[in-house]
Amino acid sequence: MASTPIFMALLGWIFFKETLSLLRVAGIFIAAFGVLMVVTKGDLRSLSLGQFGTRGDLLMLISSPNWAVFSALSRNGLRRYPAALMMLYVMAFGWLFTTGLFVTGPGFTDLANLTVNGWAAVAYLGIACSGLAYIFWYDALQVLPSAHVGVFLYIEPLVTVVVAGFLLAEPVYLAALAGGAIILLGVWLVNRRA
Repeated sequence: MASTPIFMALLGWIFFKETLSLLRVAGIFIAAFGVLMVVTKGDLRSLSLGQFGTRGDLLMLISSPNWAVFSALSRNGLRRYPAALMMLYVMAFGWLFTTGLFVTGPGFTDLANLTVNGWAAVAYLGIACSGLAYIFWYDALQVLPSAHVGVFLYIEPLVTVVVAGFLLAEPVYLAALAGGAIILLGVWLVNRRA
């Protein structure tokens, strides 16, 4: 995730001729450092303790440029279609693509066992996390440069830490809050008027 805004800024610069000042580039890297502070709780050495090269690591590595390309293609489509219609097209394609895999997979039979809370969670994920989030993402992509939009992805880990602290009573570490402040500084640098 930490490299997605970098790829988005580069693609915006290459394909859409968006300006990419030194200050914006610095803001992107400052915010990325803040993300590392949040996810490691300030212990940056922990990044080197794991083994890189697992399938999950490789999938995560390709997801960043993949999301950047998706956003660039979406930005191009948003020149012709409104955000809500683009979201409908993307969701319909995603639904068609994944439904076959889901129906033939082992999880399909578990639908009958979903509780009311399970269905509420599915509805929340579908409406808020997918539907509304995509509309907001597309609205932003329609009017802002890619670097401005992409850097907001860095706020996600900070929000996760704060919400987990409130709702799940998980500890909120000072290093994570400091990382959050660094993220906000980076986001501000990218989005401030020159």
